[in-house]
Amino acid sequence: MRSKLFVPGSRPELFSKALAGEADALSFDLEDSVQDTRKHEARAAVAAFLASRPAEPGKVMVVRVNGPDSPHFEADLDAVALPALDLLNLPKAETPHAVQAAARRLDELERQRGITRPIGLLVNIETPEALARAAELARAHPRVAGLQVGLGDLFEDLGVDRRDTAAVHHVLLAIRLAAGRAGVWACDGAYADIADRDGYLAEAHMARRLGYVGKSCIHPSQVAAANEAFRPGDEEIRHAARVLQAEQEAERAGLGAFTVDGRMVDAPFIRRARAIMATARRLGLTA
Repeated sequence: MRSKLFVPGSRPELFSKALAGEADALSFDLEDSVQDTRKHEARAAVAAFLASRPAEPGKVMVVRVNGPDSPHFEADLDAVALPALDLLNLPKAETPHAVQAAARRLDELERQRGITRPIGLLVNIETPEALARAAELARAHPRVAGLQVGLGDLFEDLGVDRRDTAAVHHVLLAIRLAAGRAGVWACDGAYADIADRDGYLAEAHMARRLGYVGKSCIHPSQVAAANEAFRPGDEEIRHAARVLQAEQEAERAGLGAFTVDGRMVDAPFIRRARAIMATARRLGLTA
């Protein structure tokens, strides 16, 4: 999921266009991009779109609902818990209880609707409390598939400069480590300055170096940059292939550790090489 494009739920005329685009995932938004007076309208539009699609591999379908404390939360879950939904993006969750309550409601809805493929949870980390409890939130329920960074909400309320790369790096690393403790992935958040492609790319490359799977996009023009940043490089792919080839030779020789390109390689490096090659094959970059 290199690129996750936000699509306002109140703009159904954009749904098919977004579906035809290059983003790996579409995140239909019922929260910040939708005025209170249009929540019902947006909810109905997103539900209708999901209901019209089969549950099949392809683009990852995500819906960001309103927060657990919102009066719209229950109605959002009831509307969008459908077979085509892959991930429910849960904002403003600060306690494991909030995550677990959402998971229980999804349990009920899936049973009622005969949904056999569980809907995952993508939990936003966008408040100081959520950041402090990120690992707890990631481990709150088996439905949690990943954590998503929300720097806009986190930094603006605290007066932190969004372009302070040290602050960004600190938060991204903390969330990635929390996700790692729970064995889930992490996705980078949005970058509000649509015209600043260089800034977007720099932040995306930082996130990839920290082990993130992808980055959010608030405009279609950011999708290509996200896909570029999270694509394995040619030399990276070649090195991973050499590691896996050397692993086979080491196994035959009974070696647990070995060197490739002058660097020692053992189990963590082998796992990383396998992940790189799996991504490369998925993207059609290698046979």
